[in-house]
Amino acid sequence: MISNNFEYHQVFTVAEAIALFHQLDQAGKAPIYYNGGTEIITMLRIHALYNETQAVINIKNIPECNVIGFHDDRFIIGGSITLANLEEREEFPLLRKNCGRIADHTSREKITIAGNICGSIQYKEAILPLLLTDATLLIASGSGMKEVPLQKIFDKRIHLDHGTFIVQIAINKSYLNLKFVSKKITKIGRIGYPVLTVNGLQTEEMMRFAFSGLCAFPFRSYTIEKILNNGADSFEETLHAVIHALPAPILNDAHGSSAYREFVLQYLLEESLAKLKVR
Repeated sequence: MISNNFEYHQVFTVAEAIALFHQLDQAGKAPIYYNGGTEIITMLRIHALYNETQAVINIKNIPECNVIGFHDDRFIIGGSITLANLEEREEFPLLRKNCGRIADHTSREKITIAGNICGSIQYKEAILPLLLTDATLLIASGSGMKEVPLQKIFDKRIHLDHGTFIVQIAINKSYLNLKFVSKKITKIGRIGYPVLTVNGLQTEEMMRFAFSGLCAFPFRSYTIEKILNNGADSFEETLHAVIHALPAPILNDAHGSSAYREFVLQYLLEESLAKLKVR
């Protein structure tokens, strides 16, 4: 049950959303954008947003946010496209496989791609394929819309300016059908928060890797990729170097201890490397 008193607004254009946000913000109502809404509803139910926001703006029905398909040489995904929709699409197999193992199907019908990658939940597994494919984001702000490389504004989380939101995501189609691996281990069952998720992509130049559940945030590390592409070392030496190069301590929580995650990392990396190339 949601007992918080807050205003609910629905908009149908980007310009309307931005203008309304600034109007509500100036009125001291600390508005937030509402897309799939699963995380916002959860936080409202537990009063985690109490005293933080008095208004939500539903942007889910903005046409530009619901686009999906090819435009020129890029695959465009609107920020309001759900994970269930992406699970059914064949254009981007790596993203499709990742989305199919995030939450349960009922939740995936509500969770949007922008909501997953911008939410406060630390795993954000849908962002891994986007990091590996140099995705760009179309961001709406008071000064208009602009494209920004995901890597430029992602550091442990996506850093968006106040009052802005993701309209679309673009991926060059040359990345879509490359050889990949997507491996996930959960504590119990097929669906759930990851003990560890590993995504790997084989480009012409090198293997790329991104991780969720290993540290307290998802990441792609160029240092780790360099280590994994160095075929001169034994796997044991490679694993030791990877662990030493992690951007933060290995996560230790209710889903898995740091020691268990290190064991899973060894298992998944060995499998991933075997699939992507012959060591």
